Amino acid sequence: MQNMEEIYKEYFETVNKYLFCLTHNNDISEELTQETFYRAVKKINTYKGNCKMQVWLCQIAKNLWYDQCRKNKKMADIPEDEMTIGQAINFTEEQAIANDEKISLYKKMQKLDEKTREVMYLRITGELSFKEIGTILNKTENWARVTFYRGKNQLKEVDEL
Repeated sequence: MQNMEEIYKEYFETVNKYLFCLTHNNDISEELTQETFYRAVKKINTYKGNCKMQVWLCQIAKNLWYDQCRKNKKMADIPEDEMTIGQAINFTEEQAIANDEKISLYKKMQKLDEKTREVMYLRITGELSFKEIGTILNKTENWARVTFYRGKNQLKEVDEL
């Protein structure tokens, strides 16, 4: 088993990107990422190794996000008309997203339903396997594949309009 410092260094970016996909807010995603690792340190003895460490951490992160949504009595989705690209993309991601096609893709993804959008973000941004996505969302690997495929088709339909 790796020590927590190594785990933090290895998985911080993955967990933070995942939370950013959920929150669309860099400050909240960073705060929740820190809380995720704090909880992981407290609960490391419960990690059985049945799944990859990043999947376990993302499950903790997802639960923290849901807890915050319930506590704040806010919807997890921000209405599209209230979101600007400046709010949705932080500075480091802006550097990584160098061309307009990717920005356009993310704007189109905002029109997808929540679960499809989450699968798309995890696959594209988080670079997770379908099995890992299924585990994080408490679904099957096949469900994740089908949802991603349908999401891609919906994005193609938007392009054709």
